[in-house]
Amino acid sequence: MYAIIQTGGKQYKVAVGDEISVEKLAADEGAEVTFDVLLLESDGSVTVGTPLVEGVKATGKVTAHGRGKKVIVFRYKPKKNVRKKRGHRQPFTTVEITAIG
Repeated sequence: MYAIIQTGGKQYKVAVGDEISVEKLAADEGAEVTFDVLLLESDGSVTVGTPLVEGVKATGKVTAHGRGKKVIVFRYKPKKNVRKKRGHRQPFTTVEITAIG
């Protein structure tokens, strides 16, 4: 049994027990979060929502918050002495899927 959920503008394929990293959620560690289900596969039958599957939610528990690896953004214009170096670390939340349905 698996489901396709949507959060943070992205879609994830999840099953019970999976740990996924999603865009940062405004929830404390240990809190329960629910996600909308776009597609549900159960015992070989697939249910596709329009756009969501009615009455089905995926629930998970927030396990950690963190920040990703640093990405260096370097802008450069030749012969003009223009150099701009900037770094970015994307925040994320790790969620363990506890139930689907």
